[in-house]
Amino acid sequence: MARLKQAEAAGHVSRVLVTGGSRGIGRAICTRFAQAGYEVLRPTRSELELADPRAVREYAASLAGVDVLVNNAAENVPNPIERFDFRDFERAVAVNQTAPFLLMSSIGARMAERGEGRIVNVSSVYSKVSRAGRSTYSTTKAALNGATRAFAVELGPRGVLVNAVCPGFVDTDLTRQNNTPSELAELCAQVPLGRLALPAEVAELVYFLGSNLNTYITGQIIAIDGGFLST
Repeated sequence: MARLKQAEAAGHVSRVLVTGGSRGIGRAICTRFAQAGYEVLRPTRSELELADPRAVREYAASLAGVDVLVNNAAENVPNPIERFDFRDFERAVAVNQTAPFLLMSSIGARMAERGEGRIVNVSSVYSKVSRAGRSTYSTTKAALNGATRAFAVELGPRGVLVNAVCPGFVDTDLTRQNNTPSELAELCAQVPLGRLALPAEVAELVYFLGSNLNTYITGQIIAIDGGFLST
């Protein structure tokens, strides 16, 4: 905390890197950090192709002074196992699992050298439960949870806090793209609060975990699902 106060006193502007920051939850996360005075980096696909491990490594190596990393971008192409497409699977693994791992490895190591940093991974309730057509998504998000715990254990002694949030059903373009109106109504019926989450509600949790407000939470996989996992 002393280091954080010294940086603030010196006029340091914290920098947050958010992948998938152009829409939905990612855009809300960028807005929340910007409102708090952070410099927000939200690379476009032309700037950072998350499906290309070499491009991810090169991008991460080019960055300096990232205080907060938010791995938000994800691929979710629902398919029943009878129509399993290995190309979709490979891309989902690259974007949902490999890219966050590489970014955490590179950026997290430099945070550890400075003795300070926050990493927040946006996982999903489908990392804990699943439904038909989500085998690839559930597999990759469960792997992200495992990486979250592993990095928290390794980086914690050097001042870097690593957590994941698991949104439930959120009112985003992707949710509406992957579900019919009747399916959306069914989803809401499964949630004790009776509605979809707003992207800003998820962003508030991500902001807390990624900001200096969080001083002792690490290695946690936190659901923000309106009670869905309790049913």
